[in-house]
Amino acid sequence: MATTKWTVDPMHSEVQFKVKHLMITTVTGYFQRFQVEAETPDEQFTNASSVRFSADVHSITTNNVQRDTHLKSADFFDAENHGEVTFVGSKYEHVGGDNYQLHGDLTIKGVTKPVTVQVEFGGIVVDPYGQTKAGFTVSGKISRKDFGLTWNAVTEAGSVVVSDEIKLHAEIQLVKQN
Repeated sequence: MATTKWTVDPMHSEVQFKVKHLMITTVTGYFQRFQVEAETPDEQFTNASSVRFSADVHSITTNNVQRDTHLKSADFFDAENHGEVTFVGSKYEHVGGDNYQLHGDLTIKGVTKPVTVQVEFGGIVVDPYGQTKAGFTVSGKISRKDFGLTWNAVTEAGSVVVSDEIKLHAEIQLVKQN
């Protein structure tokens, strides 16, 4: 049986990250340009055989130009030398109901580490234009320092400016390719 290929619908998908600032509030950032490709052995997502994600670091936005420029600098993502964040899935595992875990390798700033994210499968529908679509909510946490994003500063009171823990969240809609 041939595999079914799926690609992201960028108009109905988003990829964001959240980080504590001054340990009292959360700043949200987005990748405005990203790709997701998946292959399944059939038209269902009970056993995805391949999942690949990439995001353009130059497309980061936090709705603050100065902060975005700093995030793209060598202090953080070093977009000039590492313009892409990638995730290559190695195992898609059912954990009950509509919930799955996706295991794979995340690469940020040239550092690759194994990561597991939680996936809630929203289902498959045919849209009004005849396209078959699958929906997912993806969430997880990583340590930014594990990936070489170690910049920080300390306030007068001794608090860190940026937390180590980064929360990941994505709403992904994939389109079946004919």
